[in-house]
Amino acid sequence: MQIKGVNLGNWLVLEKWMSPALFAGTTAEDEYYLPRQLSKEVYEARIKVHRSEYITERDFAIIKSHHMNAVRIPVPYFIFGDCPPFIGCIEELDKAFGWAEKYELQILIDLHTVPGSQNGFDNGGLSGVCTWASSRENVEFTLDLLEKLAERYGNRKGLLGIEPVNEPLTEAAWDSFNIEERYKPVDKEMAKNNAPVPMEFLKQFYTEAYGRIRKHMTAEKAVVFHDGFNFSVWKDFMQKEEFENIILDTHQYLMMAEIDGCPQNVEGYVTYVKEKYEASIKEMAQYCSVICGEWCLFNSLVCGHDTKGGQSVLNGIEGVEKESYTPEEKKEIYEELAKVQLDAWNCGKGYFYWNYKLLLDTVNEPVWIGWDSWDFGKSAAQGWFPVEHV
Repeated sequence: MQIKGVNLGNWLVLEKWMSPALFAGTTAEDEYYLPRQLSKEVYEARIKVHRSEYITERDFAIIKSHHMNAVRIPVPYFIFGDCPPFIGCIEELDKAFGWAEKYELQILIDLHTVPGSQNGFDNGGLSGVCTWASSRENVEFTLDLLEKLAERYGNRKGLLGIEPVNEPLTEAAWDSFNIEERYKPVDKEMAKNNAPVPMEFLKQFYTEAYGRIRKHMTAEKAVVFHDGFNFSVWKDFMQKEEFENIILDTHQYLMMAEIDGCPQNVEGYVTYVKEKYEASIKEMAQYCSVICGEWCLFNSLVCGHDTKGGQSVLNGIEGVEKESYTPEEKKEIYEELAKVQLDAWNCGKGYFYWNYKLLLDTVNEPVWIGWDSWDFGKSAAQGWFPVEHV
């Protein structure tokens, strides 16, 4: 199956920039501090309403109508409700499987956060802290959790596979992401042992996770390994004899190309995608199955200013007050960027767009100009994403 999917981010794992209203009345920048700044009653009410309304059966029907065949669902380490003050969300994932199977969609379960954080990003649940790999207790907790997920869903018709951890930040990308500056830790003591995830540790973790998961999951279900932002080093590892049906997940964004020095114009983006992303996927696909688990149309060109790698007004970056391009010009830019990226991802096993939806008003709040391109539904509605040709 060639995967054509979307991510259901910000449903069970929160990201402030995607749903700012959930964080109203707090200074919390991530999910770790939100329940620590709200009363128990207010926190529980907000979370329960958000989860019940943000994604419903109707959304699975809409995704199917856009010719998609899969969803990647980020889940938190507290999914089973055993890590107070967080509220578990296993019932929501159960519902998602029912909806997916009704509409013939496949689910990739993506463990998006782990205790201590694997990357220090806001989407890792604890900004500015990256200590997970140095705690055997946290690693064992993660392995146990993965096994419980595999036991619960391993035989479900709607399961595509399980991804043991999202975006572990290895040394290859540590400096370029500069987490301690971009995502400042609230508690510096928690961040004092920050370090990149060692590549040898990550390979060992993946080997252990594969064994725990595969015990409960048949071979037609995939185990998906994120590349740790170091795509080319996995050739030999992915061919180990004990592995069956594994997929390498790489996340490639135009904003990351900009960080790498890509010119912020259409020609620059197209050239970069072809020469870097497409070429590397073609090469790696000779060794293993590859998906692009996160990508989108977002870029600084249409935003009308340099976003410095996708930073927003929430990061102190000033947006512009009016559009730089007409709707027709924007559509032309996005169509070209969609085509070149889809061509690249389809040199592998497919893709998941990030993200299905955002709760941002890009019409009445002009500082968010250009940010609607993160939203699959808005992109499809405006003809930027060619749903009829996917």
